[in-house]
Amino acid sequence: MLGKRVRVRAKGKEFVGVVMPSSTGSFVLKLDNGYNVGFTEYEIVEVLEDRKIAPQLPPLEKREGLPDVKIISTGGTIASKVDYRTGAVTSQFSAEEIVSEVPELVEICNVDAELLYNILSENMKPQNWIELARDVYKAIKDGYEGVIITHGTDTMSYSASALAFMLSTPSPVVFVGSQRSSDRPSSDAAMNLICAARTAISDLGEVVVVMHGSTSDDFCYIHRGVKVRKNHTSRRDAFQSVNNLPIGRVDYPSGNITWMSERIKRGERELELKDNLEEKVVLIKFFPGLQPDILDYYYDKGYRGFVLEGTGLGHVSTDWIDTIKRISDDSLIIMTSQCLWGRVCDRVYDTGRYLLQAGVIEGEDMLPEVALIKTMWLLGNYDLEEAKRLVKVNLVGEINPTTKYPVET
Repeated sequence: MLGKRVRVRAKGKEFVGVVMPSSTGSFVLKLDNGYNVGFTEYEIVEVLEDRKIAPQLPPLEKREGLPDVKIISTGGTIASKVDYRTGAVTSQFSAEEIVSEVPELVEICNVDAELLYNILSENMKPQNWIELARDVYKAIKDGYEGVIITHGTDTMSYSASALAFMLSTPSPVVFVGSQRSSDRPSSDAAMNLICAARTAISDLGEVVVVMHGSTSDDFCYIHRGVKVRKNHTSRRDAFQSVNNLPIGRVDYPSGNITWMSERIKRGERELELKDNLEEKVVLIKFFPGLQPDILDYYYDKGYRGFVLEGTGLGHVSTDWIDTIKRISDDSLIIMTSQCLWGRVCDRVYDTGRYLLQAGVIEGEDMLPEVALIKTMWLLGNYDLEEAKRLVKVNLVGEINPTTKYPVET
């Protein structure tokens, strides 16, 4: 019965849906509205249809006069449907299938689609970022007006940061995802992808993330890739720019773009790729009672990049200071804050001043995960002294001189 569409009578009502697997012994249906219901007492009134295998999609046709955009699919919820054998949401779409689900795209641009990965974002690794950066570099070198990367939302900000540091781009590189899988009525996938396409052909020349700006289907924000974070597990407007206004807003369905803050414009930079990453870098979240021997653990394993997610203005316990001082000569140690909004300042309290004397470098207003990626990139491309100098230099918009709070939606 799995995967069959049936009509069921239960609790005095009739329900229509697709039979799903159950781990509890209940009879589970996925209703047409996307929700699951379970019954212990029921009667199958009618088997309506078997789920059919989708036909093979025809190749995408180009339209004269429209810009060419490359869509690179890496998987994630935006490329997911329900697997009716297991009931799980899994990555199944190819890039062509994503485009076929959103026919509005053909009115915006000509799309070439490529399936680079078919993985959920928790499975992304630094080597994947490097391969992705090389693929985007090739696409821009081949003359595409912009590149869209479909990606799972959970680690999308890591990947966007990695590409922002590795790739100097004269064209838009747009990460996009969705909070709800494409086969759900409440999916945000189509609108996000349409807004991403508008961004990909715009007057922009940097790496960005485009996602819902509100819980309604009215606009998306364009976030700088090194200033964005997923701040809710399930809301469609989960992504927010931190310590920075969004770069812009794409209204839906009009597609009009309103620029909201400074941006790198199309053609302002030459195409360049620096794709070395040092993987022996660690992000450590401090909490009361955490012992400094965690630093020794990683140091003894050859790690020389440490990003500390400290309290408030950027503190860890004073009993960390001796260990930090001992390893700082041949290590890069950056302090960020668990507060996210605001700026690290280790000159206010004694602990902070002692940390600076021990060799800690303030991470300014960088997000901890962005500081992690920046450290990996710096240590992969520069010697230690130059890497230490560049920590506090704003390279791709990761550091702002002043903090800008989130806009009201």
